Amino acid sequence: ILRNAVRVEEAEVEKCVRDIMKEKKIGQEDTRFKTNLHISLLQITGYKKLYLNVENLRKVPYDSENEEHEEQLIELWNLLMPHENLKARISKQWCDIGFQGDDPKTDFRGMGLLGLVNLVYFSKHYTNEARQILSRSNHPKLGYSYAIVGINLTEMAYSLLKNGALKAYLYSVVSGLPQMEHFHQFYCYLVYEFDRFWFEEEPESIMHFNQYREKFHEKIKGLLLDCNVVLTLQD
Repeated sequence: ILRNAVRVEEAEVEKCVRDIMKEKKIGQEDTRFKTNLHISLLQITGYKKLYLNVENLRKVPYDSENEEHEEQLIELWNLLMPHENLKARISKQWCDIGFQGDDPKTDFRGMGLLGLVNLVYFSKHYTNEARQILSRSNHPKLGYSYAIVGINLTEMAYSLLKNGALKAYLYSVVSGLPQMEHFHQFYCYLVYEFDRFWFEEEPESIMHFNQYREKFHEKIKGLLLDCNVVLTLQD
């Protein structure tokens, strides 16, 4: 019964709670136990569902023929560069926000649509912070490619979700079903904190990016072990 309970859909959780209490001979009138078990099962089944939703988004390749994909990409530009018009869809201007070439679609290969959705979410919900970090990323000595690093941090957030490192954290901060919103909020925290970390570390050059990325990765994994930590930019 317990093994099945962590694999059920949300609608079946209540029945599972009753079955577990019956099997364990716990009175149905024990509302505190019932409530806590219900929340715990929602968290466990919700984590698996969240991972599947994130994975499904990652599997969607960026398609320049898809109107919605293109609209999100243009929205990203407008959020980050409100005072500069994009002269053409294929343009060297994309390098101004940290893409590698004339067409950003090639940079989304590894993380698919998830990389773009994360970048847009951060720019939309934390516009001032996103513009500030973009500006800092153009530093003559400590600069880095904003969009490319953003996609790289999507991979970090995704891998932490996939290997279960986010479980204890989400279980402690979300009372019930974790949603895509919680994943996006964690991503925003990574982008904001990585920028601060990068400038504090003062790497000799961008050539050392992987080394510092790994150091930052280890720092985040350490923070996730603290059940009292809240890794979000929200108040």
